[in-house]
Formats: sequence, C-alpha cells, structure tokens
Amino acid sequence: MNYQDIPLINNEAIHNFELIIDGNRAFIDYKLKGDKIYLIHTEVPAEMEGTGVAAALVEKAFNYIEDNHLKIVPLCAYIVAYLKRHPEWKRLLAIAE
Repeated sequence: MNYQDIPLINNEAIHNFELIIDGNRAFIDYKLKGDKIYLIHTEVPAEMEGTGVAAALVEKAFNYIEDNHLKIVPLCAYIVAYLKRHPEWKRLLAIAE
C-alpha cells in the first residue's frame, strides 16, 4: 500500500504522531523537552503488521521533526533499528550531553 497521501497527525494532547488508515491507528508515542523529542514507542495494529505502515509513520515523523528543527532521542527499539537501516536520518540525533 502507498501511504504517501495519508497525512501525519501530531496529536499533541496525547503526545502521539499518528497515521489513520482504514479506521486503524498506528502511532509513535513521544515526549517533547525543549528542542529534543524522545521517541518512546511505535505501535501498529496487528492487522497492519508487515504492510510498511511503521516505516511510513517513522519517515513522516522524521520529516516533521526536521521541519520543526527538533532533534531525536530514540528510545523505541523499532526506531533504533530504522536508523540502522536508514543512516541518512542520523543527522536528526540529539548530541549526548
């Protein structure tokens, strides 16, 4: 499935980046502190696993983060693995202090 036309929702009230696809909600739970965004957990409904929605969600979130001049602190295992597969996004990593 092509997720390009599905908009990323930044649900600030519950600190989630979301994609709603066919009534299903995939999300990344985050916490914002200053210019750092801590990416805590990525979740995709079971019926959508293996469809590429998690990768699309992460890419859309990374674009949002970059556009808003934030730096990421990846705490989620999926996002850590995604960064290993896509090292071009490591430019968004927060520098350890």
